Amino acid sequence: MTTTQKPFVLAVGAGGQFASLILPELKRRGVRVRGLVRDPARAAHARSLGAAEIAVGDLGDGASMAAALEGIEAVFYIAPAALPDEAAVGRAVVGAAKEAGVRRFVFSSLIHPTLGELPHHTAKIPVEDAVLNSGMEFCLLHPTMFFQNFARSWPSVLETGVLAEPWSTETRFTRVDYRDVAEVAAIALTEERLVNGTFELCAEGNLDRGDVAALIGEVLGRPIRAEKSHAPPGSKPSPLQPMLDWYDAHGLLGNPLTLRAILGREPRTLRAYFEELAQASHGDVRVAPRGAPREALAT
Repeated sequence: MTTTQKPFVLAVGAGGQFASLILPELKRRGVRVRGLVRDPARAAHARSLGAAEIAVGDLGDGASMAAALEGIEAVFYIAPAALPDEAAVGRAVVGAAKEAGVRRFVFSSLIHPTLGELPHHTAKIPVEDAVLNSGMEFCLLHPTMFFQNFARSWPSVLETGVLAEPWSTETRFTRVDYRDVAEVAAIALTEERLVNGTFELCAEGNLDRGDVAALIGEVLGRPIRAEKSHAPPGSKPSPLQPMLDWYDAHGLLGNPLTLRAILGREPRTLRAYFEELAQASHGDVRVAPRGAPREALAT
């Protein structure tokens, strides 16, 4: 592929929360996209975002993957959340892409995949190894924790005035808006400048929960309290406990230089993301003007 050619791209998981974000970026670049969805009910959503074609299939089914990959020149792949046998499935996807004659493979992995205490990070290593050994052109993306993870807890924050997560309020995290990651992925799929590279993708800021709660408070114009949540007494240990223990002790940090350089602009900010969440809250939440007292919009 050259910079003037538009590849035929397969977006794996095109109906999902994160993979779907690449569809508008590719549509903006005039790229023909086939979206792979597991649930046919997600097909309309993927089409609305820019998928010209839809393939319905399962990552673990070789026949449906072969059909989805027919004629494809480039693949974008991010593993579904909490995917069982993630490493084996990912290797199979890479193998199917190679078998189908795919030329370029862009894998949205995670920051610091070698962190041995974090199984959802180390599960990416065999997939990256398969990509590197495939002979395909590649781009490995290492985004940090996503801004979009706050969307799930946002209604509770609005209702209770509390931002709670099951690890220390004091450990610090670097985060990123996955829309910026999607833009980098689109660049990697359609241009030559990121080919055969590995890129850590982070926005500015290493914030603890108190910092994040204060930021939300500034946006909403009322105090938000930072707390550590705890599992109910007698509940079963979480399968994510190793991750929670690591976050409790260490946090997760990265550097914004690479993302800024690739985008040629400042990455999206967490404050801007919270402003979007507030504006989208059915009109019952107003955004405080920048610099306004935190009590300005209190009810």
